Amino acid sequence: MSTGIGNAALAYARVWHLVDARGQVLGRLGTQIAQTLMGKHKPIYDPSADCGDYVVVVNARHIAVTGRKREQKLYRHHSRYPGGLKEIPFERLQDKDPGKIIEKAVSGMLPKNRLRKPRLQRLLVFPDAEHPYADNIIKRYDTKIPLVTQPIE
Repeated sequence: MSTGIGNAALAYARVWHLVDARGQVLGRLGTQIAQTLMGKHKPIYDPSADCGDYVVVVNARHIAVTGRKREQKLYRHHSRYPGGLKEIPFERLQDKDPGKIIEKAVSGMLPKNRLRKPRLQRLLVFPDAEHPYADNIIKRYDTKIPLVTQPIE
């Protein structure tokens, strides 16, 4: 057997990532999550192969948005009946289901093809810090480098 088979198996292995959304900007966080779900961070990336990883997002309730999106952003869907357009403001959706905001942002950043649904199934969003996947997590993105307020001398 060649060693290439073993390396390919390791590259295709699905890794679990933990992302803390507290204070993160919605759009930038969504693009990074979408790239991880697609597997673009792996050397074996192929647009037609589903080689992405699992992403667990915690603290979705504390997501940040820029500008006046908190007051102005609307989420729309239609019931397919006449006059069935529904609009939900950002603040109301954040109170009702904060995970839906991140799911919709990531869904809009994934390619619109057959792999979109299985990729979104690997996105697990929780409104607070508690989640049942603590044993699976291999990579953590919840620690931030502290900001230096005093100049270093």
